[in-house]
Amino acid sequence: MLCALAESPELARDLRRKIADPSNDVLVSAASVWEIAIKKRLGKLDAPDNLLEVLEASDFSPLSINFVHAAAAGSLPAHHDDPFDRMLIAQALMGGLAIVTSDRAFEPYPVRVIW
Repeated sequence: MLCALAESPELARDLRRKIADPSNDVLVSAASVWEIAIKKRLGKLDAPDNLLEVLEASDFSPLSINFVHAAAAGSLPAHHDDPFDRMLIAQALMGGLAIVTSDRAFEPYPVRVIW
């Protein structure tokens, strides 16, 4: 999400176009915002101070965490230990969504990934 907001060259041109295409729904999980806030506070990530305002001004839609997501994340096989990523996997599985990532730790899960 930060790569898309910053129009980072790390994000493939085709993927940037898909994210920017208004006919595609791009969801941002509350788990991602939570993780960014923690990593920013710890000095492990550079993110805008006004991240919420930036997200609200973008065409991204929020994806809340609910009880079903929480239960699903907690019951996933332990292929991946990062609780934030496990939540993203659960949300994608429960919602029939794809995840944009370069993290190969997502591979063992039956979730659609856009690399």
